[in-house]
Amino acid sequence: MAHVSESRKACAVNPLKMSQPLGAAYAFMGLASCMPVMHGSQGCTSFGLVVLVRHFKEAIPLQTTAMNEATTVMGGYDNIEKALLNIRQRARPALIAICSTGLTETRGDDVEGHLRLIRQRHPELADTEIVYVSTPDYVGAFQDGWARAVTALVSQLPAPQAPRRAGLVNVLPGSHLTPGDLEEVRDMIEAFGLTPVFVPDVSGSLDGHIPEAWLGTTLGGTPLAALRELGTAEHTLALGEQMRPAALALQARCGVPFTVFDRLTGLTATDAFVARLAELSGRAVPARLRRQRSQLVDAMLDGHFHFGNVRVALAAEPDLLWSAGSFLAEMGAELAVCVTTTRSPLLERMPSAEVLVGDLEDFEQSARAAGCELLMTHSHGRQAAERLGLPLFRIGIPMFDRIGNSHICHAGYRGTRNFVYEVGNLLMAHAPHHGPDDWPLPAASLAAAQPGRPATAGA
Repeated sequence: MAHVSESRKACAVNPLKMSQPLGAAYAFMGLASCMPVMHGSQGCTSFGLVVLVRHFKEAIPLQTTAMNEATTVMGGYDNIEKALLNIRQRARPALIAICSTGLTETRGDDVEGHLRLIRQRHPELADTEIVYVSTPDYVGAFQDGWARAVTALVSQLPAPQAPRRAGLVNVLPGSHLTPGDLEEVRDMIEAFGLTPVFVPDVSGSLDGHIPEAWLGTTLGGTPLAALRELGTAEHTLALGEQMRPAALALQARCGVPFTVFDRLTGLTATDAFVARLAELSGRAVPARLRRQRSQLVDAMLDGHFHFGNVRVALAAEPDLLWSAGSFLAEMGAELAVCVTTTRSPLLERMPSAEVLVGDLEDFEQSARAAGCELLMTHSHGRQAAERLGLPLFRIGIPMFDRIGNSHICHAGYRGTRNFVYEVGNLLMAHAPHHGPDDWPLPAASLAAAQPGRPATAGA
């Protein structure tokens, strides 16, 4: 069991974590015809917009209530009202999703009360669904905001009483899963004849496709009609510990039972997921998945020579830390340093001596002290890798110095196989290669070996 501690520094140096509002806005990106809105200053929204644009290399729809000094003191009712009316008139979204920021949370805006008054005053908003989630950025982290956003969606939108539809399953993916991961999970579920509904579905909106026509809202994702019918599913699959509250909320509202999978990277983890799909569908595991499993076992056999006893420093959000770290340990690597962003029930279970809730300065200093051979974190760890002279395997958000981030897949049998090959090849590329000049013989040894000749160093 890992010892979990928190950094007590006065400030974060090279922060690892990102805020709750950004995590919530990212979740809303996975809804069709949606306009995410940050209730706060323009700077808060601009920062989040830049992070997502640089990571996905796509146009990101994200609006703001544009709070300033005066409205922060007087309250944000007018700003919310103007934002809702302007967005409905210009973009015509099916859903407007609002998340708070530290500015408005500190001020104490009663946003839910504001929304009730605005709906009474403006009946033209009746054709637009509005969802609000409280996400103060001075507590929690990226995955907390994502989890709160999904919990708000499933707590408000599904019809409470609905008949069950055979073969329909809800999928609540965590923020650590990429669009490529969700595509792989969808293929696995559909291989058993089941119909999945992802909430949210960033694989439909942020998968890097070119739309036929420009829209001011999100391009793809989970439709509003599907959100309202979540209660008709036979079962809910929650992917990541962060999604347990959302699964519980949906069960409380609609009575849909659920299963939580804390990770989908690794042989045993994917086996458990496939076994549950076979149980839900009543079908045998398809031959295609059996072959993919066999290929993963062979990849693990090929790769374990390079993973064994490698000291790894890993920094990521809790669910991603658990997913990647657990599999690295299964491959024989040693998790010498684990740094994360926020508290989670998974942290005590990490296969490491200690987990620190801290920043990338803690990550770098701990990696140097522990003699690590590989760093794993997002792109903001590249300076630490340069200073330490170590390879960096990029994982999580943001990765602004790489392309194709939407299609990274480390879930399921095929995704885990990709992970083995990618990390294994990086370790091979940075393995020490010795030559004759790496072992210079001492002068005394040469003199003893060749009496009567002057001693010279070198080989």
